[in-house]
This record gives sequence, structure tokens and C-alpha cells, in this order.
Amino acid sequence: MNKQRAVRNRTLSVSQKERKLFRSESIDVKDLSGKAPLNKIIHGSINKTVKFIPPKSVDLLFLDPPYNLSKKFQNNSFTKKNEEEYKEWFSSWFRLLLPTLKNSASVYICGDWKTSTSIYEVIKNHLVIRNRITWEREKGRGAKANFKNSHEDIWFATVGKNYTFNINSIKLKRKVIAPYTENGKPKDWMKTNNGNFRLTHPGNLWTDISIPFWSMPENTDHPTQKPEKLLAKIILASTNKNDVIFDPFAGSGTTAVVAKKLKRKFYAVEISEEYVLLAMKRLELAEKDNAIQGYKDGVFWERNTLLSQKLISLSEKP
Repeated sequence: MNKQRAVRNRTLSVSQKERKLFRSESIDVKDLSGKAPLNKIIHGSINKTVKFIPPKSVDLLFLDPPYNLSKKFQNNSFTKKNEEEYKEWFSSWFRLLLPTLKNSASVYICGDWKTSTSIYEVIKNHLVIRNRITWEREKGRGAKANFKNSHEDIWFATVGKNYTFNINSIKLKRKVIAPYTENGKPKDWMKTNNGNFRLTHPGNLWTDISIPFWSMPENTDHPTQKPEKLLAKIILASTNKNDVIFDPFAGSGTTAVVAKKLKRKFYAVEISEEYVLLAMKRLELAEKDNAIQGYKDGVFWERNTLLSQKLISLSEKP
């Protein structure tokens, strides 16, 4: 049942009417034959679905598996394991995904500070590890006897030496605090009516990501939803238009939605029917609105900077 929410709360939910419609249009793994359909959310498990993904068809594999924490996801749950058990569990399904990857494919795998080390131990035997991205996850409760956990990791790896990396597609627009000039002209920065800005190359420390919350239209009740801006950085960096992205832990559909907005193709698999329906609604909404929070005019903006520019523009109107 839908929750009662405040008037200004924009958290997405699926109505009973939409639920009936989406169920009639949904695809269950038990009904598959041949290869899986592109650009659809498939209801099922990885083990049952992966055999329908064509070999060497995937340009980008994005993985956001359960971290090694006891957590409930609708009617499914994950129980914390010891480190060796978690590595065995991870490896059991991860190796099944490898044949779907092109020789030029990239792989991104999410983890927290504990899980990240276990993931590394598994993937180092199969992939070329390129980097570890750390992104600031500013949302969450503080701890009484420890430091608040305010970040997550993403391992960036490739199948081989040749891979896509579009550095000019993922530059960050930052405010210039101390503008430097050469012969009276801006050096490596631009002057605008709303301030001075510089386009910078992205590093592996991302502090410009906002976790979806109640006032954002992308927000859902999924407990570990990844932001659209986070996926946009990854997809733009490691794919080109019409490339194929595979997300076997689709959740509420963020990867699929961003792939659609950026004109990529996708395979998306999710074991929870509730999240499948939610992802289908988000894909439907993406037909009408392809905006991505924090990304505009081909560049990523620092957190809250783009919003401030909108407010300045509105204040200058007569």
C-alpha cells in the first residue's frame, strides 16, 4: 500500500492502477526463451537470467550487490557473513557474468569500506583493476562510538587493455575561488554573469553527489538507491551512445533510467517484484523528462551549484 506522505514529498510510488498495468507488461525470467530483451526490466535472479544474456554483448557491467550487512529488501533479505563466506558468495555469481562481457568492456562494482576489500580479492583474478573511486555519501546517522560512515567505494576495472574512457564527457564545473589571469585574460577558467567557473578533470574522489531524498523526483523507498548523477558519470565515462549496459542488481532502476536518458541500451535484472514495478514507472517517466540532477549542458556541476545558478537567474528577472 502507498504511504501517506507530506504534500511536498516527491518520493515515487506505484498506484494500484499502475501496479496492475505494469504487472501485465512485466517480463519474468521463467517466460524467457532465446536471448533476453533489451531495454526491459527482467524479474528474476542473476543465476536464472544470465544464461539469456548473449555472450560478449555487454560494454559496461555495473554491480551494486548487497554489502556484507544484514539488510531487508522488500520480501528478500541478506544476512551478514564472515569475510570468506562473503567472498565465496560474491564469486559464485560474479564468474557467471564474465562471459557476457566484450573484450573492451568496463566493470564498476560498488561496496562499503568493509565489503570493498573482499570484492577486490575476487575481481583481481579476473579483471584489470584501474582505480578505486570513493564518493561522499553525506546522508546517514552518526555513530556514538565511532566516526560516521560518510563514503562508499566503487572499483573500476576492465576486461583488457583496450576500453572506452570519455574524459571530456565527465568534466566537473567548479567555482573559481582565486581567478588567475594572463595578460588580463582568464587562464583556464571562464567569466559569467553568475560567477567564475573552471572545467576540471574528474578525480577518483567524488564530493558532488547528492543522495536522493524526499524532495527529489528520483527518490524512491529503496533503502540503497544510487543517485542518477552517480550512474551518469560512470555511463558517460565508459560507454558511447547505443552501447549495452548490464545491471543484474537493478533495484529501483537507476542504471536503466540513466541509460535510457543518455541513449544507451540496457539489460536490467531485479529479484523483487516491487522494485521491478517501481523501475518500470521510472522508465515511463523518463520518456517525458530526461533531466539528470546536477548534470546540464554536457558538464557536471558541484553539489548545489546548479541550483544556485537557477535562483540567481530567477532573481534577475524583472
